Amino acid sequence: MKENNSSTEPVLIVGAGMAGLSCAVHLNRAGIPFRIYEASDGVGGRVRTDPVDGFLLDRGFQVYLDTYPETGNLLDLEALDLRAFEPGALVFKHGKLHRLMDVFRRPLSVWSSATAPIGGLLDKLRVGLLRAKILRSSFEQISSREDCSTEAYLKKFGFTDRMLDSFFRSFYGGIFLESELRTSSRMFEFTFKMFGRGSATIPAKGMGEVPQQLAAQLPSGSLVFNQAVVGVEPTGIELAGGERISGRAVVLATNATRAGQLLPSLQPALPNWRSVTNLYFAAETSPVQEAIICLNGSGAGLVNNVCVLTDAAPDYAPAGKSLISVSLLGLPAADSLATAVKDELIAWFGSSVHDWQHLRTDRIQEALPEQLPNAGFTQTYLQHEGIYVCGDHRNTASIEGAVVSGKHAAEALMQVEQRRSNATCA
Repeated sequence: MKENNSSTEPVLIVGAGMAGLSCAVHLNRAGIPFRIYEASDGVGGRVRTDPVDGFLLDRGFQVYLDTYPETGNLLDLEALDLRAFEPGALVFKHGKLHRLMDVFRRPLSVWSSATAPIGGLLDKLRVGLLRAKILRSSFEQISSREDCSTEAYLKKFGFTDRMLDSFFRSFYGGIFLESELRTSSRMFEFTFKMFGRGSATIPAKGMGEVPQQLAAQLPSGSLVFNQAVVGVEPTGIELAGGERISGRAVVLATNATRAGQLLPSLQPALPNWRSVTNLYFAAETSPVQEAIICLNGSGAGLVNNVCVLTDAAPDYAPAGKSLISVSLLGLPAADSLATAVKDELIAWFGSSVHDWQHLRTDRIQEALPEQLPNAGFTQTYLQHEGIYVCGDHRNTASIEGAVVSGKHAAEALMQVEQRRSNATCA
């Protein structure tokens, strides 16, 4: 591919996930031409929703935190019709579900939360102290603090093993997709701040509405689907069919694995993956009757968390039906998995679980980039071998992290365009 700096050529973005869409939206607003090449048949990357027999099945249990600042700036949150979950959880321990709430926002739950056998009373007081510390910290302060594992951070703060084992491992297991709490304490503080300031939500019509809304802001014809990119250079890409396309710059906005395949020298700097298995069940009635997350605080069993999505967003299922999402950490053996999960959940919800209808199992090997302490990222995007690399693997492993990374890659390209324009004028 020969170099061509013509101002008429577009920026070529590889990948229509959240990072690629964010980059495209910002380039479009700046008047810089672009084109996105996506190997699959739609936008969103890992954030997609499939209609199945009248149900809306997200690809793995996901939530949108309504206090994400950069992502919120790009979206019409009112149009998404976000449906919030309660700020707290029902924790399964000692054979029953116990209520543990954010008592600052649900003061009437003080007694039930204080008496729940989840950690000790001092642990619950420390949650309030931790909340005050993190909410008054800026993102800059969080990112500059000493980084360690979340487990070490919580123990240093004074939390007991009882609290870690019965609450933090399952609650943050659902966020980090690991129960060892090895994830960066900076990532822990970031997510804790987001939860403390707002709500975990889902759009009324599924998580896939988030990337769809970003894509709707882009010009017609700027998205090219079912076109796998097999080669990248600073001023062009090669498609699987052999076609070579020139551009003024190339943005690699794929997931970490694909980024490493297209730029092998990048592989040593890429994180490992966290995996998750998600099962969907249909039921005649909700076993919870409340928009709240249910956690496994028992320390045993396959299940990490359960959520009845239709208690928050009824349109996730046909009228008169409930949609239940069950998440297991990792990729447990698939044989009779749905039966094993139902057998386990009878202890949580009773014999009505026998009647649940299994809809689908998603075994997601590459669900979330692992974010260990001191990952060493000095910027939220990377210019590597002349190619702009962005994605949630470059920032916080979250929707917000992907959007911020894509934005910063776009801003770097805008600066290049501004210098080029100044040189032309001179």
